[in-house]
Amino acid sequence: MKYLAKYKFRILVSLFPLLLALGHASGLWPWTLAHRLDNIIYDARLRLTMPQTFDDRIVIVDIDEKSLSALGRWPWSRNKLRDITTELFERQKIKTLGFDMVFAEPDNSSGLATLNHLGRTTLRSDAGFQAQLPFLNKTQDYDALFAESLDKRNVVLGYYFTSDRQKHTSGKLPNPVLNKAALQGHDSHITHWDGYGASIDAITRAVSAAGFFNAIADADGIVRATPLLASFENQYYESFALAMFRVHKGLHQRSLKLQRGNANSALQIDLNGNRQLIYVDEKLSVLIPFRGYGGAAGGAYRYISAVDVLSKELNESDLKDKIVLIGSTAPGLQDLRTTPVGEAYPGVETHANILSSMLDGKSVYRPDYALGYEFLTMLIVSVVLAFVLPSLGVTAAMVFGVVVLLGIVVLNTSLFLSQGLVLPMAATLLLGFAVYTLSMSADHLLRSRAMLALKKLFGSYVPPHLVEEMESHYDNYTMQAKNVEMTVLFCDMRDFSKIAENLLPSDVQAMLSRVFTQLSRVILKHGGTIDKYMGDCVMAFWGAPTQTSNHANQAVLAAIDMVNALAEINQVQQRLGMPDVHVGIGINTGMMCVGDMGSEIRRSYTAVGDAVNLASRLQELSKTYSVAILASTTTMSHANTVVWQEVDKVRVHGKTQVLSIYTPMARPIAENTAIEAQNTNDIVNQKYEKDELLLWQFALQAYRLQQWDISNQYLKELIVINPSNMMYAFYIRRIALLRLQSLDSSWDGTSDFS
Repeated sequence: MKYLAKYKFRILVSLFPLLLALGHASGLWPWTLAHRLDNIIYDARLRLTMPQTFDDRIVIVDIDEKSLSALGRWPWSRNKLRDITTELFERQKIKTLGFDMVFAEPDNSSGLATLNHLGRTTLRSDAGFQAQLPFLNKTQDYDALFAESLDKRNVVLGYYFTSDRQKHTSGKLPNPVLNKAALQGHDSHITHWDGYGASIDAITRAVSAAGFFNAIADADGIVRATPLLASFENQYYESFALAMFRVHKGLHQRSLKLQRGNANSALQIDLNGNRQLIYVDEKLSVLIPFRGYGGAAGGAYRYISAVDVLSKELNESDLKDKIVLIGSTAPGLQDLRTTPVGEAYPGVETHANILSSMLDGKSVYRPDYALGYEFLTMLIVSVVLAFVLPSLGVTAAMVFGVVVLLGIVVLNTSLFLSQGLVLPMAATLLLGFAVYTLSMSADHLLRSRAMLALKKLFGSYVPPHLVEEMESHYDNYTMQAKNVEMTVLFCDMRDFSKIAENLLPSDVQAMLSRVFTQLSRVILKHGGTIDKYMGDCVMAFWGAPTQTSNHANQAVLAAIDMVNALAEINQVQQRLGMPDVHVGIGINTGMMCVGDMGSEIRRSYTAVGDAVNLASRLQELSKTYSVAILASTTTMSHANTVVWQEVDKVRVHGKTQVLSIYTPMARPIAENTAIEAQNTNDIVNQKYEKDELLLWQFALQAYRLQQWDISNQYLKELIVINPSNMMYAFYIRRIALLRLQSLDSSWDGTSDFS
């Protein structure tokens, strides 16, 4: 129990991928990546374990480029195929012959082509040939002669199934080998077709059997398996390779039987009382056991050019008792397939591979229990790793994880090599890697020092020297939200929309980057924490995560330097032909909630609260009063190193009480300039000094007493002293509007923005 309590988080995190993996194994949430990886693993293992040995039992007569060049383009006249068949059976004494092709139409050639002993083609007229064979008429010469050469011999033809709306059929389909009852309900996943293309009736009736040679590729276009049985109109037909094997062994169709066991399905073949099983998957397909890389150069089978057979280049009985497949490797005849061992693999050799494995009594197959095997291995791997890894160090955990996954690979490969079992492995390896990664990640999070976590969290928020301070006292810092007195600052670009509408988006982005880079440097220089960027606005605060007593003073000094930095920023703007940038800044000091906040989707270290909202309102008001910086009374009282100029008394949105707002003087002003006005007459009659702050106090006092003329007089003098302070012109405009209104006698000069 102590173990579970100590490592509960890591175990739970590690077991989470198991849910996804079990969803994959059950088929609810299949992992496409896992299927692709399984195919890649299978292909690679197939290439590495191919025997690449020569099978002298099977010979391929190749309609290759050499043959096409000598005998003309395909299709050839049937008399050439008759001559090849006769040569193979009578002179070479082969045992079984298979045509990996379809003779879909009668041969209506106008002449017979024969080959002389030099290998050159000559043509003889029908009339001359019919004179020698008077019992044949013109339209049946070639097909009849060809059919005669096939009759009563071990010959298998190929045909193909189709699936289209028209359900097109052509030629003569052979007899089915099994009916629906014989499949014992195993036809739910079998390949079903609704059309076919077979050889003409005259030729089909002359042969021992025929089999379909459809190649069905996987989703990636690669041919890895082929069905041994396929359905057409609720009857079941054998493949070309299976038909070749059955005919070669002299077996009747009744020798085939589908056997369903507890673990596997198999096609049972009765070899004269000796049962041979060919294991198949749920589609009654077998994986093609590739013997080599294909073609004459592949070395798995003997390839003989068709023209060499026709010209009797082979020694007599050279192919005695062999199985011969006639097919083509010529690219133009389109019987090349993409396989795990080659992108242009001869289709005829795929049949040879299956036939070879049947002769050896071996098969490579995916058993029926593959799903259960995958489920079990994923469960074992995830549970073992989840419970063992938390107790190990980093190096030991890595070694243990590698050993477990390597064990899965060894087990899977040994079953493949010894039993021919193709079992899924990719999902288990992916799951094991995910469990290991999550377990180690959880360990890193749990065991990493709080110092590193704080450095990662606050490194992008606060200046480097504060991060170093936090590192040395990391126990004092936490991400948990708490209430702290701080100073917050909002800085917004003035008339940004108007500037942006005349610029390209890329220019706007570049301008924002330049401006925010400069302003952010000032904030970090004065020890501020950058909270966020919001469009053309930046928010920063002082007093967290490192607490300081002079946070208000630092914030105000930062604001003044930010305004001063505009001179350098605007030099660049002018050089680029862009308008000058101006900002409005709002500052407030008060109690705020600061810490790691947000949702389950996204979180950030930020400050919230009424005091934060007030700073945002002050930033908005700075534009109204045409000043760069506005601060609250609390900020003004805390920042005692700055000379302040009162701006107004306001009632802002969301606030009922009246607030005094201030702006720091933009240039040094002598201390002790404040005066105490006794009454209105004193203000009016007093001989004032030409001091900006003093004159402003007079103007503001007269404004609040509704003495418009006197206030205007002071304001005009202030404009002469400091024409850059646009607040004075603002008050002149405001007074002009107020003259038109009848104000309440109780009005004290408060501006209501609520």
